[in-house]
Amino acid sequence: MNQPTLTTSARTILRIVTGFLFAAHGWQKFNEFTIAGTQAAFTQMGVPAANMVAPVVATLELVGGVALILGVLTRVFAALLAVNMVGALFLVHAPAGIYVETGGYELVLILAAAALAVALVGAGKVSVDKVLFGRTGSKLSVLA
Repeated sequence: MNQPTLTTSARTILRIVTGFLFAAHGWQKFNEFTIAGTQAAFTQMGVPAANMVAPVVATLELVGGVALILGVLTRVFAALLAVNMVGALFLVHAPAGIYVETGGYELVLILAAAALAVALVGAGKVSVDKVLFGRTGSKLSVLA
């Protein structure tokens, strides 16, 4: 394999797996925990404005995750998801230490890093963004 093919493959794998995990967490907040349950959990965790934040976070994770899988507005959604995870890290998980089994930040940290990496490198060649905005030099290519 040549370097561009490896780069395309790595970028696509990172984007799709990261998107899948975010979409799964958003789906879980809607369907398993319910929005009311997520609001209650956020309130208990001390998240400010939990009643408003919970549905926004659930929607961002579900819609943003699907957007990453497809590669649609990838940099925008990836950046928003990274900010979401940094907020979760500092508002909820940091005091519990590293390990997720004790409520720690290891999962939100790796999700933040993965989302930030996707935001920095963009969607790549195998994406809707490439189809819509992919012409090199295009003013909209920043999205691809």
